[in-house]
Amino acid sequence: MKGRSSIFHISLAVLACLLWSTAFAGVKIGLQYIKPFSFAGLRFILSGLLLLPFCGKWSAFVRIVTTHFRTILLVSLFQTFLLYGFFYTGIDLIPGALGAIVIGAAPLFSAITAHFYMPDDEMTWSKSGSIAVGILGVILISLSRQPWSASGLKEFIGVLLLILGCVSSSFGNIIVAKDEDRVPPLILNSVQIFIGGLLLFLISIPLEGLPRFDYPLSFYAVLLWLGCLSAIAISIWFYLLKRPGIKVSELNLWKFIIPVGGAIFSWIILPDESPQILPVIGMLCVTVSVLSYHASLIWRRS
Repeated sequence: MKGRSSIFHISLAVLACLLWSTAFAGVKIGLQYIKPFSFAGLRFILSGLLLLPFCGKWSAFVRIVTTHFRTILLVSLFQTFLLYGFFYTGIDLIPGALGAIVIGAAPLFSAITAHFYMPDDEMTWSKSGSIAVGILGVILISLSRQPWSASGLKEFIGVLLLILGCVSSSFGNIIVAKDEDRVPPLILNSVQIFIGGLLLFLISIPLEGLPRFDYPLSFYAVLLWLGCLSAIAISIWFYLLKRPGIKVSELNLWKFIIPVGGAIFSWIILPDESPQILPVIGMLCVTVSVLSYHASLIWRRS
């Protein structure tokens, strides 16, 4: 993509990532009042309902959903149900800033997955080197939690759960990018995110019990914000994934913004969180790996 179109798509990718980077502090605030699956379910049910008025005529909406329900269900399982099931469980075990840093490694998993499932998105030496540096960053982050200690084991498990979420998300991205039926992004996101949220909420009932809904105003403010940002950011991402000429691995490189922004927001908003040396070094490794690959793409095309 070149010229104004490229700048427009880059701007959308940056906007989506900036929105996502605010989620970590919001999720940590909400989890003070409610269990992970219940919170995730309510958030994504709300997101799906918020998008519904923008999906066009009801008759066309129903026809598209019934015709392409298999694709929508697959996206829902990988991009919402599994991703955020792992994410909310993992983020409940670790600091919000650390969660943002780990999620920053998502582009590396997307690049590996795209190599095997997207014929025009193969691995290169520069991409392999960037992934190696990024994996080093994830290892440093994992070791910083001291998994050999009793308290550190809980946070180490949290890191592993977030990594599983990254893997699930990378498969969700592939499904959207390979969608030959070209389901409109707003309809795809509205239905898949609602189904994923509903499944998460239904699972939460036997595992966590029904939520009480007697929470303070701050909880509902955070829930509304998280619902809105999911509706906007994921719709933008699906739109970009469906654009001709945009590769999954290259688009996901813009997610390097998430660990930096997410960690900074968490350190500012959450009073009990502050920077620590090993996670910061790990964040730098992940960021450098993604930026170096992005720079190599620009150099090859110039």
